[in-house]
Amino acid sequence: MSPTAIQRSAQSLAKNTAFTGDGVVVIGLGRFGTAVAQSLVHLGHDVLAMDESAQLVQDWSHRLTHVVEADSTNADTLRKLGVQDFAHAVVAIGTDIEASVLTVLALSELGVPDIWAKALSPNHGRILERTGAHHVVYPEAAMGERVAHLVTGKMIDFIEFDDGFAIVKTTAPAEATGKTLSESGVRTKHGVTVVGVKRPHQDFTYATQDTMVERGDLLIVSGPTAMVEKFAALK
Repeated sequence: MSPTAIQRSAQSLAKNTAFTGDGVVVIGLGRFGTAVAQSLVHLGHDVLAMDESAQLVQDWSHRLTHVVEADSTNADTLRKLGVQDFAHAVVAIGTDIEASVLTVLALSELGVPDIWAKALSPNHGRILERTGAHHVVYPEAAMGERVAHLVTGKMIDFIEFDDGFAIVKTTAPAEATGKTLSESGVRTKHGVTVVGVKRPHQDFTYATQDTMVERGDLLIVSGPTAMVEKFAALK
């Protein structure tokens, strides 16, 4: 997965999760971990970032406020750093599955109330859940699915939620152009809702049944994933 794709996945995690209260510990300063940490800082959160690599810690010490070199698999080490006082932790360790699992276990032993962990596979994810992770994310898999949707259709952006619901940004199909949403009957015909319209060089507007759709408009559409995919494939 490209650095840009990883960064977008990490930003999505930071923006779409309820990180509130006493700061976030981010463990693992690879591409995903640093993107999460930077996004959280940008959103105004207090972030403690750590990695066992002295080089990575040095590289990021001037870009993140609090960066420490530490063995995150050791609960005593984490306790001395005050990790137990943080409300949230993100375990973003890359390919070292053992370190990932032991870190989650250490955080759980310290009683960190909200633990997020990056998983490389479903089996890895199940182990993380059993050792104390409250939330498991699969950034590579999620981004791979997202890119597949963008490559194979007219979608410009695609977000799918766990309950089979999706939101996409797509170009307006020919059958909807030159008409209001009421006249084209998008919701009735296709089972999706046009949430908003973005016209070139104009501000985004929330859609109503009286909204006129013109050729070249971008539509923000929501609905069941299968129906949204089908609508986005219309010419």
